[in-house]
Amino acid sequence: MKVLIIIVSYNFERWIDRCLGSLRKSETSQADVVVIDNASQDQTVQRIRQDYPEVRLVETGANLGFGRANNIGMQMAIQEGYEAVFLLNQDAWIEPDTLDKLVVLAQKHPEFGIFSPVHLTGKGDKLDPGFSHYSQVKEKKQLPSNDIVSVPFVNAAFWMIPVSVLKVIGGFCPLFYHYGEDKDYVNRLEYHHYQVGYAPAAFGYHDREYRPITHEGFLRNEYVYHLSEYANVNYSWPEAFGYGVLALVKKSFTALAKGDIRLSKEYLRMTFRLLSQSCAIHSCRKRNRLSNPHYIQDL
Repeated sequence: MKVLIIIVSYNFERWIDRCLGSLRKSETSQADVVVIDNASQDQTVQRIRQDYPEVRLVETGANLGFGRANNIGMQMAIQEGYEAVFLLNQDAWIEPDTLDKLVVLAQKHPEFGIFSPVHLTGKGDKLDPGFSHYSQVKEKKQLPSNDIVSVPFVNAAFWMIPVSVLKVIGGFCPLFYHYGEDKDYVNRLEYHHYQVGYAPAAFGYHDREYRPITHEGFLRNEYVYHLSEYANVNYSWPEAFGYGVLALVKKSFTALAKGDIRLSKEYLRMTFRLLSQSCAIHSCRKRNRLSNPHYIQDL
């Protein structure tokens, strides 16, 4: 299976050697690497050109966000005859046999739309907290012996997606700029009867720090969550409106009842912001119910 590894970069320099170095050591012979650079301000582009000449480099000239940049790589994969893409975060790296194990599973299990390794922390001494939450596995020694395990969600740090799936689901939805793209994509996979799975015998390392969530971060997460609910193709339009918009109104009144006027106003602002996108959301919901390489063929 010929695989195109897609890395979206922005100020990638601090992870280049761990990330691209791990791909050089990969046992997979039929894999190429493309870096879609979102106008990095450090030495990312120069380092790749100098030290990793085998890597294809696409300079977007602007920060397109995670989804739109990945869609460029997905379009390349379809046009150039690749059989799968492997989305790899810039702050992540894999073991030499990870890709081979995922390729075997992709060939064996057509009912899955996403194949992921186990997510470890950057130190590799424990499971990534997010992955532990999604998989309901607390420690490495508790990983099951199955070749693949179905889960409701896994974040897009390490996603292998067969091109046959891309042609049905498409790329990332432009409603989401930098957060929520992966949740929306998983919702669309579910609608088209694909599963999401991870391979307990394959491993990737994700070097992300967990910091206390700021108030601004909390509000961003709340907005993205309700946007993904409003856009969820598995809901009817009234259900989506209820879970996306009306639920925000309820939170506003709840905050007001507790005397938190500031939070109440912020929820109302989210509500009006979400309502202002109703036409775009409705259009995306209609498109996402069709089998087509949406958002890839539009580039």
